[in-house]
Amino acid sequence: MDLKATLEQDNIKLPDNFFYNIQKYKEHLFKWNKIHNMTGAKDEKTINEFIYDAVFPVSFLPQVENLMDIGTGAGFPGMILALGLPQTQVTLVEPLTKRASFLQFIKADLGLDNVTVVKKRVEDMEPKVFDMITSRAVTDTKMLLKLSENFRNENSKLLFYKGEKVYDEVNDSIANTTMKHKIIETNNRHYLLLGEDL
Repeated sequence: MDLKATLEQDNIKLPDNFFYNIQKYKEHLFKWNKIHNMTGAKDEKTINEFIYDAVFPVSFLPQVENLMDIGTGAGFPGMILALGLPQTQVTLVEPLTKRASFLQFIKADLGLDNVTVVKKRVEDMEPKVFDMITSRAVTDTKMLLKLSENFRNENSKLLFYKGEKVYDEVNDSIANTTMKHKIIETNNRHYLLLGEDL
């Protein structure tokens, strides 16, 4: 996949320095991966797919002041969203030391003023309301709604990166809530956007 060409073809508006920063991010990720096993994605093609997957929602997300990503891992989607949304303050929540250290290193190396790395489980964080909460491959929707309770209000949006099971999860998890939802599909991904005022 030619990442730049694909994103441009999809008309996804990204900052001028996005591809420079992504290149640096990838170089660091490959180095760290050799020692620390940061992510299962080991080759450039897979990493490019992960990056595309992470940043695609820039094409449909509302403008938000701040965002929290639960379980960022090696940076998907939170760090990539931070590179794509420089005006948004992004809090990356990652309990594993090696991954949190990597995220902190990327923040410092790329001079990302809009990134905060929190080395904790989300359950151990002080409550704070975010405009947007994201998560990819952490747990099911029902559990994510529970984990995010202390970090949202009626105006917050939630964006969960899901597979095809999303339809079953939605019926199960939001039946007794006031939340509305949209499912945005791409080739390999279902994005679940939740909120009370969608």
